[in-house]
Amino acid sequence: MSNISMLNCQGKLLDLSTPRVMGIINATPDSFYSGSRAKGADEAVTAASLMLEQGADILDIGGQSTRPGAEGITIQEELNRVIPIIEEIVANHPLAIISIDTFNSDVAKAAVSSGASIINDISGGQFDPQMFDTVGELKVPYVLTHTLGRSDKMQDNPTYENVVKEVSFYLSERLNQLREKGVNDIILDPGFGFGKTITHNYELLRNLKSLKLTNLSVIAGISRKSMIFKPLEINSLNSLNATISLNTIALNHGAKILRVHDVKPAVEAIKLHSFVNDPESL
Repeated sequence: MSNISMLNCQGKLLDLSTPRVMGIINATPDSFYSGSRAKGADEAVTAASLMLEQGADILDIGGQSTRPGAEGITIQEELNRVIPIIEEIVANHPLAIISIDTFNSDVAKAAVSSGASIINDISGGQFDPQMFDTVGELKVPYVLTHTLGRSDKMQDNPTYENVVKEVSFYLSERLNQLREKGVNDIILDPGFGFGKTITHNYELLRNLKSLKLTNLSVIAGISRKSMIFKPLEINSLNSLNATISLNTIALNHGAKILRVHDVKPAVEAIKLHSFVNDPESL
């Protein structure tokens, strides 16, 4: 079994013994935060270059909006959006570690063939029965996420008896399925905002360490989400300061990857967090 703190990303090793930053690049016109949208490969490469310069460890490329209420697109449209971007980023930054944000196995295959080396699937394999087999065949790290259902329905009165226990059980169950497929490099994502109320999201954040029962690394994807801006009565455009605050809390609770729209503040938060916990790193 692979080292749980070291991901093998198609030969590029990513050490998760210290927290890392995943920068979001959305090749979709309807992602909930306009600042992450890239219109075509040129804009995406410009965004990728800046993120890498600012210290991003992973670039997460998505072609289909997964915000609550989002409508689906065809697999071909998703391919048309993401593959040229991945190819262009690889051409300009061959050492970059690229994650494909998709729940379609065909898109995952094409993306990895084009240079992606992580599959980030918000559905946890629910939306495409071939996904787990595909990940096992491709031998790439997989982000296993909890969600209640598809984007257009997942926020329709999400209900749990105990959200922490139910999310943990879901992840454990699907983790076993992935292991059976020969997938070893797995990152856990509680799925903030995917079929959860604001109360559910904060309950998961408070108990993030409980997801580390498997000793796998946990990703926190809370950047500029409604769990931040709705309680503060602001909007996603004005939620950077609050995002930094919650990202720091996520680090305190064991998060090893911060998935963010704003790379530089996340890198700075991780650096200062390390100073607090390891004074010798100053």
